[in-house]
Amino acid sequence: MEYVSIMRADAARNLDAVLETGARLLAADSGTSITAIAAEAGVSRRLVHRRFASREALEECVFQTKLEAIDAVLADARLDSAPVAVALHRFVEGIIAVVRRYPIDPEQMRGSAESYARMNEQQVRIAAFIRRAMDEGFIRSDLPDGMAMALLHATIDLLALQFPDDEPACAADIAVDTLLKGLGRS
Repeated sequence: MEYVSIMRADAARNLDAVLETGARLLAADSGTSITAIAAEAGVSRRLVHRRFASREALEECVFQTKLEAIDAVLADARLDSAPVAVALHRFVEGIIAVVRRYPIDPEQMRGSAESYARMNEQQVRIAAFIRRAMDEGFIRSDLPDGMAMALLHATIDLLALQFPDDEPACAADIAVDTLLKGLGRS
């Protein structure tokens, strides 16, 4: 979040802990209370209520924080200009880190028109990159519509959530190799 940089260091750490904990607990149970999030984050309920008027406000902040992190990954990956394999690796490595930090399911954003619209804009950028990868011959262009995007998302989720001990860079190596070369032996 933009305003975190001007906060006191301890306040920024507390906010970060609340947002990360909130993302994790809300991903597991969208009805998780502020009290539970505060306790798990190691801060007082009062502190959380001072910053967020409601659980919904906290949830919206979690969504926006995750989306800001994704925007940063998209900018860093340079999906429209970097070589495809490089851009793909940067994107996957960055997104794995974001998904691990904020494991909130994108479908949970449906209830927030602003967050859902922003997420869809990001998906359009990723789809344009996949089209570029197909046009440049890195990804097969004869796949059913949406399959490459679905495989990319499924691979990221699998490596981010099922294999959390792998460093994001190593997980990205596996993802890119699998996506571009397949599962068969060369």
